[in-house]
Amino acid sequence: MTGTLLALIAKLLSGASVRWIDSQPDTCQRVYFANHTSHLDALVIWSSLPYDVRNVTRPVAAKDYWTKGAVRRYLAGVFNALLIDRKEIKVHQSPVDLMLREIGDRQSLIVFPEGHRNTGPELGEFKSGLYYLCKKRPDLEAIPVHLDNMNRILPRGEVLPVPLLSCITFGPPLWLESGEPKSAFLGRARQAILKLKDI
Repeated sequence: MTGTLLALIAKLLSGASVRWIDSQPDTCQRVYFANHTSHLDALVIWSSLPYDVRNVTRPVAAKDYWTKGAVRRYLAGVFNALLIDRKEIKVHQSPVDLMLREIGDRQSLIVFPEGHRNTGPELGEFKSGLYYLCKKRPDLEAIPVHLDNMNRILPRGEVLPVPLLSCITFGPPLWLESGEPKSAFLGRARQAILKLKDI
């Protein structure tokens, strides 16, 4: 019940319209990857998914941000965020291995390949995490997601969101091709988001 209420509030605040381009909501295992401009991004994508899909989808979020204060910790628990410690990354327990272990053979992920919020107009270069997720789990569908106008709803440094209209566009799935180099795959994934921006 709390998750449903939180999803409703997020939809009202973001005023988000949701579009699916050559893909449909599905409970199959996926990794949704999106551009990142606001702390609300993960919550808004999660809340835009249908109830049954939302229940098996976990946003990946920064532990240092989402454990700071009781309200953030509570919210992270409600939408079942998978919190990653960005300060103490261990070789024998990489964030990718943690994600794959946590989702098992049932859950999906929401990730932001830029690795941090981007305040500029251009989509940043992608970090390698998305590549290794798809390399270790080639069965995962990688779904590009473009978020429009989110940086104006919760600008950097602000605490309270400003209700505005935004748009969330889900694109067609892609997979890592056999023998595809990391740079080629990440470039292709980045272009998939940029194409959604222009649709």
